[in-house]
Amino acid sequence: MAAWVCFFLLPYIFYPQQPKDIPDTISKHFHTSLIVNDIFLLLFYYFNTLILIPKLLFKQKSVWYTLINIACFIAFLYIPKMIVDYISPENIDALQQMRNMRRGGGPRPQGGPPPNGGAFSRRFNFFPWSYAVFLLVYTIGTCISVMQRWRQTERNKQEIENEKLNTELSFLRSQVNPHFLFNTLNNIYSLASVRSEQTAPAVMKLSSIMRYILSETQTNLVPIQQEIDFIKNFIDLHLVRLTDKVHVNFTADTANENTQIAPLLFISFVENAFKYGISTKETTDIDIKLSATTEKVSFSVINSIIKTENTIHDKTGIGINNVKRRLELLYPDKHTLSVVDNGNKFIVHLDILLK
Repeated sequence: MAAWVCFFLLPYIFYPQQPKDIPDTISKHFHTSLIVNDIFLLLFYYFNTLILIPKLLFKQKSVWYTLINIACFIAFLYIPKMIVDYISPENIDALQQMRNMRRGGGPRPQGGPPPNGGAFSRRFNFFPWSYAVFLLVYTIGTCISVMQRWRQTERNKQEIENEKLNTELSFLRSQVNPHFLFNTLNNIYSLASVRSEQTAPAVMKLSSIMRYILSETQTNLVPIQQEIDFIKNFIDLHLVRLTDKVHVNFTADTANENTQIAPLLFISFVENAFKYGISTKETTDIDIKLSATTEKVSFSVINSIIKTENTIHDKTGIGINNVKRRLELLYPDKHTLSVVDNGNKFIVHLDILLK
């Protein structure tokens, strides 16, 4: 609205003073021309932006769109003039009198029109520069509508991409749950089969783990402390069935336990270490470190490599490939993942920038 007000005031700004020898009838005709032309420009702008562009231009009916705009342009050249002449007829006698004064060599008022009476008459017949103004309004309206359509299209594309991303992330999370629970249930079955006293505590830890997976991880981000507790429970579940030959060192250092992180990013690396890095016949070590600040999270796992058929068949496991994909989706260009196999040790190091 403010833009229209400024636009309609432009003629009055550029023609602020009325020469003293211009009759009132001519001045009234001029101002009536401004008002009528402004109304037609306003009607055409909204007719073009609200009807023609959405229903014709955006629907690939460019021929009809062009023809109707040409018809509007022709109508704009004649109809406003006819209405102005009907409302405020031009005083021909006054114009002729002014022409005679000009030809008589009378002084020309400061800021007044040149002595050419015909040019003066044409100046006040209708809105000055009406053709150019019509084309300007047409161009501005079309450009604004096209830009709005483009922005809406981009927003729709972004929403589709976000929905696709959320769907893919949900699918990846659903892959984690069965894979992890399958291995954990096997561990508890081993305890139950030997009537171990550790069975009940193991069931409680599994219950806590399942609660975390089913409820907390439905959100995009969780406090880092919850992820740490989850990893601890996971490690404890594995240790109840292992011998003293397996040494697990897990250290967590967090500057703020409420630091937010995507859930289930680290568990696949821990699971992989237990799957391929332990032995009941020789001493094995698993070192797990996690540190977090408000700006960065670092996580590493180092485990021995125990040569088995499984190791040859699937060295990294489906879980790590899953995490790689989730990192690409959740932290693009904000993470570095290093996975090294030197023959004796399997080393994973992950850095995530949070800001």
